[in-house]
Amino acid sequence: MSKLYITDTILRDAHQSQAATRMKTEDMIPACKLLDQIGYWSVECWGGATFDACMRFLNEDPWERLRTIKANMPNTKLQMLFRGQNILGYKHYADDVVEQFCKKSIENGIDVVRVFDALNDPRNLEAAIKFVKEYGGHCETAISYTVSPVHDLDYFVKLSCELEKMGADSICIKDMANLLLPYDAYNLVKKLKENVGVPIHLHTHNTAGTGDMTNLMAVQAGVDIVDCALSPLANGTSNPSTEAMVATLQGTERDTGLDLKKLSKAAEHFRSIADKLKADGILDPKVLNVDPNALLYQVPGGMLSNLISQLKQQNAEDKYYEVLAEVPRVRKDCGYPPLVTPTSQIVGTQAVLNVLMGRYKMISKETKAMLRGEYGKLPGEVNEEVRKLAIGDDKPITCRPADLIEAELPKYKEETKDFAKSDEDVLSYALFPQVAKKFFDIRDGRVEAPQEAKPAAGGVREIFVQDLS
Repeated sequence: MSKLYITDTILRDAHQSQAATRMKTEDMIPACKLLDQIGYWSVECWGGATFDACMRFLNEDPWERLRTIKANMPNTKLQMLFRGQNILGYKHYADDVVEQFCKKSIENGIDVVRVFDALNDPRNLEAAIKFVKEYGGHCETAISYTVSPVHDLDYFVKLSCELEKMGADSICIKDMANLLLPYDAYNLVKKLKENVGVPIHLHTHNTAGTGDMTNLMAVQAGVDIVDCALSPLANGTSNPSTEAMVATLQGTERDTGLDLKKLSKAAEHFRSIADKLKADGILDPKVLNVDPNALLYQVPGGMLSNLISQLKQQNAEDKYYEVLAEVPRVRKDCGYPPLVTPTSQIVGTQAVLNVLMGRYKMISKETKAMLRGEYGKLPGEVNEEVRKLAIGDDKPITCRPADLIEAELPKYKEETKDFAKSDEDVLSYALFPQVAKKFFDIRDGRVEAPQEAKPAAGGVREIFVQDLS
């Protein structure tokens, strides 16, 4: 077996999982030149919730962030997380918007695009895989790992083989909730290495405290790449520590070849950023703890920190464990979707509504859309009584959902002709119309920027909690 490669998540998932995605670009740049010298397989720095958070909370242009990081890290592959037909938003977009977003992401500096679908519906990945490859990116297609009566080893192997045939350059096991236990990781990686020809990349968290062991067993089974985070923002709901993984493998056949001294120097910078996030009340100590209950509730790290924020907004923090207990019940009713954006926010918000208002007394529009099939095929059987409450006599969608969406780019260009300064601005607006318009008005001096204040809590994505306010 050859050396193990590392993707560091310090500039994306680490702070998304622990600090509601509030790290600013100015906090990243001083460390970029050092990160660029370390020799990572890639650095994840964009996508996921960063795009929304940049404009919504930090008054930053996400495209400018990407260009700035690329300028400061020319020698390291930059990686992003891309939600298939959802792109970075919370609904499905037409294929022409998916194409333009893939094109512009790669033009602005992204090298590796990790594409996933929350429901593991391959139809929702077709367009993204096609266009990432067409514009010269490395397409890493992810399987959203979860545990349920319908998700077993054969399910994930069959799905991975299908994704490889569709054009995946590598396959990522995306274990967002730290549900992949160490021996299961060994068996899954071993089986994938026997059946899939492209590199296998493992992404896990340390929410339940098993992340380091899961990574190590995957390494023993021959995994090619693992995700880790520099120690100041590692562990708890975040990813296992980079330094610990590197130290563990030193002198073995899987030695990463990374320099612990350089890693320590980079960590020194991010320690000060983590301290600042704690002092500002953005990094809640709850997300630093290990909670084996995650194995029961199956709630991913970013969702946990957002659930806490959402309950704070409703003065209902005392309902935290009640909501966590409701999550698996909602998930079962909805046909066992894996809990990852956007399904994690949909299921989480519905669990909050059920606890605060009574079970299914109020059903969010996103829950209705998921039960209607707008997000794709649900993996298991749906509770038809709940579906009836949600969509009445409507017939569920059975085709590829994007086939029902007409081309959208001309419409977005027309709507933004008076204020968009670039193709990138049009895309920002397409994904987050109200947030982007407000950001453009501030950026371009049409309105004054609000006084800087302690950032608002992240919520389980504000877009899903408007019904509660």
